[in-house]
Amino acid sequence: MDVLAVPQKREDGWYLSLMAPNTKGPKFAWLDPSRLYCNSQALSDCVKDLLKPFQNETIDLVAGIDAMGFILGSAVAMSLGKGFLAIRKAGHLCVQTRTQDYSDYSGREKLMEVRVDVLKPGLRVLIVDQWIETGGTMRAAIKLVENQGATVVGIAAVAIENSEGGKWIKENYKYSHCIPKELQSQIDSQYLEFKNFSG
Repeated sequence: MDVLAVPQKREDGWYLSLMAPNTKGPKFAWLDPSRLYCNSQALSDCVKDLLKPFQNETIDLVAGIDAMGFILGSAVAMSLGKGFLAIRKAGHLCVQTRTQDYSDYSGREKLMEVRVDVLKPGLRVLIVDQWIETGGTMRAAIKLVENQGATVVGIAAVAIENSEGGKWIKENYKYSHCIPKELQSQIDSQYLEFKNFSG
């Protein structure tokens, strides 16, 4: 596969074929979407798809979740002409922060943080992450934004699994993701037939 090649006919979600399955075993995520970021057209089309539901929304700032949400979130922010706020794993920022505990997709208890000198009441924020599996990380990010008075305009990710946490996000926030309806069941079962996308 030529990762940098762009097909002549770009069907909806064509860039999903650039995602790579786990080859290292159960200690790792089941899928790696990050290869699609290597292809400039794939990244551009992914960002356009993520922003479609928010075309009529006022967005003041984009927040991305450490670490892969930084890549996609920065691309979204650049596309909108807005600034980018990093929501970090705790212990990395040298300024005053607010923290929030959470359990990630592996079930490990963790802590994330955000600086206190950016978010304020009235600020409308789009939160971006690469993938939402259990929803624990995204829920913590939402709390960090809302606890400082800012409004979460919506949630955007390459995929949102229909886990309990994923469903909660979909029920409570405007959201966008790149997975066609016919592939959602594969995403939810954490098995993707890559041949279905290629072409």
